[in-house]
Amino acid sequence: MSRAQLPVAGPADVRRAAVELVRADGRTFAAVLVLNALAAVAGLAGPWLLGRIIDEVRGGGGVAAVDRLAPVILLCAVAQLLLARWARYVGHRFGERTLARVRERFVDRALALPSSVVERAGTGDLTARGTADVTAVGTTLRDAGPALLVNGVQALFVTAAVFLVDPLLGALGVLALTPIWIVLRWYLRRARDGYLAEGAATSDVAEIVASTASGARTVEAFRLEERRIRASRDALETARRTRFHTLFLRTVFFPVVEVSYHLPVAGVLLIGGLLHQRGAVSLGAVVAAALYLLQLSGPLDEVLMRIEQLQSGGASFARVEGLARAPRAAGRGDGPDPADDRIDVAAARYAYDGGGEVLRGVDLTVTPGERLAVVGPSGAGKTTLSRLLAGVDAPTAGTVTVGGVPVVGLDPERLRRQVVLVTQEHHVFLGSVRDNLRIAEPAAGDEELWAALTAVGADAWVRELPDGLDTELGEGGRATDGSQAQQLALARVVLADPHTLILDEATALLDPTTARHTERALAAVLRGRTVIAVAHRLHTAHDADRVAVMEDGRLTELGAHEELVAAGGAYAALWRSWHGDRPDGP
Repeated sequence: MSRAQLPVAGPADVRRAAVELVRADGRTFAAVLVLNALAAVAGLAGPWLLGRIIDEVRGGGGVAAVDRLAPVILLCAVAQLLLARWARYVGHRFGERTLARVRERFVDRALALPSSVVERAGTGDLTARGTADVTAVGTTLRDAGPALLVNGVQALFVTAAVFLVDPLLGALGVLALTPIWIVLRWYLRRARDGYLAEGAATSDVAEIVASTASGARTVEAFRLEERRIRASRDALETARRTRFHTLFLRTVFFPVVEVSYHLPVAGVLLIGGLLHQRGAVSLGAVVAAALYLLQLSGPLDEVLMRIEQLQSGGASFARVEGLARAPRAAGRGDGPDPADDRIDVAAARYAYDGGGEVLRGVDLTVTPGERLAVVGPSGAGKTTLSRLLAGVDAPTAGTVTVGGVPVVGLDPERLRRQVVLVTQEHHVFLGSVRDNLRIAEPAAGDEELWAALTAVGADAWVRELPDGLDTELGEGGRATDGSQAQQLALARVVLADPHTLILDEATALLDPTTARHTERALAAVLRGRTVIAVAHRLHTAHDADRVAVMEDGRLTELGAHEELVAAGGAYAALWRSWHGDRPDGP
C-alpha cells in the first residue's frame, strides 16, 4: 500500500481560517487592540516630555519644568505598564480559547477521516499534526499572537511619533530601517516552505517509528531489521537537513536585524546634530527622536522575533488546517436505508495506489444470519475483501452492497448499525474497564457489561481485578496483555450489537484454547446475525455454514466444509495439511 501524506492548507485557506477564529471571539480581540493602543499612547509620552524638559531648561525654564513634567512621565510609565499587562492577560485568554477551538476542530476532522485515508497517510503524520503541530499553533496563539499585537501597535505609534517630532528625522529613521525590510522579504519568501518541509520530515520520522514498533514481530520474523534501520536513518537525515535549512534562515535573518536596530539611532544623532548646529531642529527634538527610535528597537525586535515564530506556527497551522481538505467519511444524508441485511459483492475489483490488483472480480452473496469463513494463503486478498465488506475501502470496480445500498456510501451511524470490522489491532483506552466497554454503548448497565465480558470469556480475569469494572487500565493503572486487550475489543463489539460482524483474524493473539472458546461464545451471542470470519485456524472454517476460498485475489471455491473437503480442491489440501498436524482432531 503506497503512503501519501495528508493535505496541507494553502496560504489563502490559513488566512481564512485565522479570520474565522478571530471572528469567533471578536470582542476579546477588539479589547486586546484597544488596550494595546492605549498602552502604546501612554508609552509615547515619556520621550516627548523629556524633549520638552530639555528645550524648556535650555530656554531658561529652570528646574520648575522638571518638577512639573517629571511626575507626568512617571504616571505615563505606570499607566503603560498596567495597560500592557492587562492587554497581555486579555490576549492570553483570547489565545487559550482560540486554541481550544483549534483542538476541537482538529479532533472532529480527524474522527471524520475515512479509515482508509488514515491508513494510507500513516498514523505518524496524523500523530505529528495532533501533537507537535497543534502545540506549535497553541504557543503561537497564546504567546506570539498577543505579543505581536502589543509590539506591533507600539512600533506603529512610535514611528508616527518620530514623524510628529520632526518629519525629516522621521524619514531618516525609517530609511535607516531599509536593511531590515530587505532581509525580512528574503526570509519570508523561504520560511514557509522551509518549515513545511521540516514538518513533513518530522511526520515521516514519526511514521517510521510507529510502523516499526507496531510491526516489530513482522520485522523480526522476516529479518527486516537492517532495512528498517536504513529507512529510519534516511528519514532522520532528511529531518536533519530540513532543520538545518530553517536554522540557516534564522542565522541570516537575526544578525542582520540586530545590527540594523542601531542604524536609525546613529543616523538621527549624527544628522540631527548637524541640523541642530544649523538651527533647523531643536536639541529636544533630536533627543526625543533618538529616544523614540531607541524605544522602537524593543517592540520592533519583538515583532521580528514573533514573525519568525509566526512562520513556524503558520506552517503548523497549515498542516493542522489541512485536514479540512482531506476526504471525509460519508456524512449523514438522505440516502435510502438498506432494504435488509443481505450483503452482495458483484464483480468487485480493488487495487492499491501504485500497485497491482489485489481483488480480481469477486462475486459473493452473504445471507442474513449466515456464518461465512474466508480462508486462503497470505496475500490472497482476504483482508482486502473484509475491508470492502466493512465499507473501509470502496471497490475500484464492481459493487459491494448491503440491502441494495453501497456499503461505502452509508454514513458512519448507519454503517455501525450494519457492519463492524474487528481486526488484530486493538486498543485499551486510559480509564476503567467500565469506561473501555461503554465506548461501544454509553447507556449499558453493569449487567450488560458483565454479559458482554462473559460472551468473550473475559469475565474471569476481570472479576479477579482489585476493583472489578472500576479498575483503572493503561498507564498508571493495571496493564493488560495482548489477549486481554483483544477480549475487551470483542466485548465492545458485543455491546455495539451490529447485524454483521467481520472478524479479520481477530483472535490471532489468543492462544488456541482461548481463541476457540471466544469464537464459540461469540457465535452463541451473535446467533441470528451474520458473521464473516477471515480465518487462519481452520477450525473456524469447520464450524462455519460456508467457506470461501481466496487465491490470488479470486474466489476459487465456495461451499460447506464437507462439500469442499469431498471436492478435493484447494480447501481439501489445506484441511488435510492442517488436520494432519492435529492428532486430537478439530
